[in-house]
Amino acid sequence: MKHLINWYTRFTAATSHLQSPMLLAVRLYWGWQFMTNGWGKLHGLAKITDFFASLNIPLPALSAHFVSGLEFLGGILLVLGLATRFVGLLLAGNMLVAYWTADHEALTSIFSDPGKFYVADPYTFLFASLMVMIFGAGIFSVDYLLEKKYVKGKVA
Repeated sequence: MKHLINWYTRFTAATSHLQSPMLLAVRLYWGWQFMTNGWGKLHGLAKITDFFASLNIPLPALSAHFVSGLEFLGGILLVLGLATRFVGLLLAGNMLVAYWTADHEALTSIFSDPGKFYVADPYTFLFASLMVMIFGAGIFSVDYLLEKKYVKGKVA
């Protein structure tokens, strides 16, 4: 049993070194996805506003501007790893609203038909947002550099 515990301890230590590279990959990929989606929405605000109006979203023009800007700027911040947890929170909220308004059936079938839930467009965006909100940016980020410089005695 001691041999198994030692092996498991070494295994978990080795896999822990993959955390920051994995978070970097998630941030780069999904940051780029959010950024390009936001950029596309910013250049098609009339269509996004009409779509939001069709979903009965209050203040559709203001909402279209806000969501487009959030996705564009949030994507940039994810790529940089700056304010990652806060941006993750905002983007996760954005994706929950997307589920609620545009994919409500998928959202309400999360337990009865999970396949409907995870094939809906917001799913992977929501998952990535929650991942960076919960785990942070990792060591390959501006957040890490700022924390290292300004928070004495703490290195993440």
